[in-house]
Amino acid sequence: MNAPIDIGIGDEDRRKIADGLSRVLADTYTLYVKTHGFHWNVTGPLFNTLHLMFEQQYTELALAVDAIAERIRALGHPAPASYAQFAELKSIDEETGVPAAEEMIRQLTADQETVARTARSVFPIADAANDEATADLLTQRLLVHEKTAWMLRSMLGQ
Repeated sequence: MNAPIDIGIGDEDRRKIADGLSRVLADTYTLYVKTHGFHWNVTGPLFNTLHLMFEQQYTELALAVDAIAERIRALGHPAPASYAQFAELKSIDEETGVPAAEEMIRQLTADQETVARTARSVFPIADAANDEATADLLTQRLLVHEKTAWMLRSMLGQ
């Protein structure tokens, strides 16, 4: 039998926050897989630049999924951990082909912005429950995703 959780956030609020974080986790993991695939398959004159940039991005995302999943667990809920669960929860489109490098950049820009929107949507829930730890995690994720989107967008000259 599990010991009760008494961290100052009620059961229902912890469930709502964990549900929101599960969506953030699914988007982050989907973006991780997509970015890693683009790292493997990018070609063209910007190969070296993009290959290295995508590696930095997927490495950061790999660390992020762990932090997000661990926060869900700290709230007393299981973290989604299968492709089927992520498919149900994600709002990012997967890429099954190998687009040109510029299209990869376009997709990743949009996807970074999607994860930022998903993370931002959880703020009111965390704020209402006085869950500063989740709010801090979400703030850190927003900083990364908004900066990455800006950097990718800059490569497109926008």
